[in-house]
Amino acid sequence: MDEAVKEFYVWAPRLMDMGINLLVALLILGIGWWVSSLLGGWVRRAATRSPKIDPTIVPMFSTTVIWAVRIFTVIAVLARFGVQTASLIAVLGAAGLAVGLALQGTLQNIAAGIMLLILRPIRAGEYIALSSGADGTVEEVGLFLTRLVQGDGIHMTLPNSTVWNATITNYSRNKTRRLDIPVPVRYGDDLDAVVAKLQQIVDARPDALKDPAPQVKVFDYKENGVTVNVRVWAEAGKYWDLRWSLYQEIRRSLEEAGFQAPIPLREIQNPKTGAAAS
Repeated sequence: MDEAVKEFYVWAPRLMDMGINLLVALLILGIGWWVSSLLGGWVRRAATRSPKIDPTIVPMFSTTVIWAVRIFTVIAVLARFGVQTASLIAVLGAAGLAVGLALQGTLQNIAAGIMLLILRPIRAGEYIALSSGADGTVEEVGLFLTRLVQGDGIHMTLPNSTVWNATITNYSRNKTRRLDIPVPVRYGDDLDAVVAKLQQIVDARPDALKDPAPQVKVFDYKENGVTVNVRVWAEAGKYWDLRWSLYQEIRRSLEEAGFQAPIPLREIQNPKTGAAAS
């Protein structure tokens, strides 16, 4: 009985210290996780409110802050239990090198994401098309992935390396866009009257920019008629509305003025009489 009491008195302080360390470690871990989420949310809100910060970099910056705090929290917890953090950091560095060699594709996505954020060929809210065939409005450029929303509402997720290695066509970066509409005119119709009518249509459009001025020029000769090109400039946000309405208005106005759409014609020779028929 005396031996058991002595053992208890020997182990009691150790168990007490271990319990206290465990409680403190859990407290540090909980506070660290809570502080990381709090700081991440604060950084996201502050960056979103600032007009000088590109929305594209907000998710990556917020994620970096969160995980930086959590890593320091885990190191502090391990140090509480007497773990040699210097040795641990060295081991983690070696393990990180091995993992890095095994995950070269993932690291390539990280490097591509950093380059996308530094050079900023794309930004959140811009409509882009890639040479790989993907297109859509940029929703987010993250640490590993780029998220696009296509025109039909479908959500597309691409590795950053795919975006970085592709040729990027950015339709939203400039404030204005040029619109070219080919208008076929039948041979025999009054070409000058058609050009004047088309010029009148585009000049009357309030959403067609006056500088650069709209142009209506003869562009090409086809087998069934003359092609007249209507060239106007529009604000990027009004481009599609102008395009759709002009296509409809041009065809309707020309038909009302008596100009019909060209019809392909073929001349057939009669080998017996030599006469031609259309």
